[in-house]
Amino acid sequence: MSKAGAGSGSRPVWSAGQEGQGETRAERSPPPVSEQHFTFWPIGVIRSPFLEQQGTPIQPTASDGAEGLIEVFPPYQEGLADLDGFERIWLLYVFDRAKPWKPRVLPYRDQVERGLFSTRAPARPCAIGLSAVELMDVKGALVSVRGIDVLDGTPLLDLKPYVPEFDAHPGSRAGWLSESGLATRKADDRFVSPEIPDHTRDPRVP
Repeated sequence: MSKAGAGSGSRPVWSAGQEGQGETRAERSPPPVSEQHFTFWPIGVIRSPFLEQQGTPIQPTASDGAEGLIEVFPPYQEGLADLDGFERIWLLYVFDRAKPWKPRVLPYRDQVERGLFSTRAPARPCAIGLSAVELMDVKGALVSVRGIDVLDGTPLLDLKPYVPEFDAHPGSRAGWLSESGLATRKADDRFVSPEIPDHTRDPRVP
C-alpha cells in the first residue's frame, strides 16, 4: 500500500492507445473485466484500541462502544465538509493483516464451513472491509467515531454517510446466521496472516 499523495482515486493498470498512431479500436479497448487490475490509495488511517485480531470485535455492534479516530490525509480533508450532520458513517478499509482467502471458511458464528461470500470473514479475494460506526465529531482532518471494530493502523479507502432511507432494511433474512446458536462477539486468530500480505498478488488466486 503506497503512502498518501502517491495518487488519487483508482487507476486501472491498462491504458488505452492514443488515436492517430495506427491502433485499431479493439487495440484501444480495455481488456475483459476478469483480466483488469485496479490499484487504490488510502485516503487516511484508522486508529483504534485493538492491536491484534484476537479480541477485536467482529462487528460494530459487538464493540461495547469502543472509540476510534480517523485520520484523513491532507489532500482529502476538504471532502469532510458537511459530514458532521450525520449520526452514522460507513468506513471502507483494507483488511491488511488477514490471511489469504479460501472459497470456504469457518465463520466466527458457526461450527461448519460456509461459502466465503455468505460470511463477513476478513480473508477475501479483494480484502475490503465495511463498518457502520457512530460519528461523534469532525475536527479538521480528524473524525472521531464510536463502535469501532477494526485494527489500529488500518488503511482507510473511503467513508460515506449512513442514510437510514437507503441503508436500513429491518426484518431482512439473515441466511444461516438466523439458525446459528453461536453469539460470538470477539475475533480469534483464525484469519491472521502469518506474514505481511503481498498487495501485488493476483487476488483471484487463493
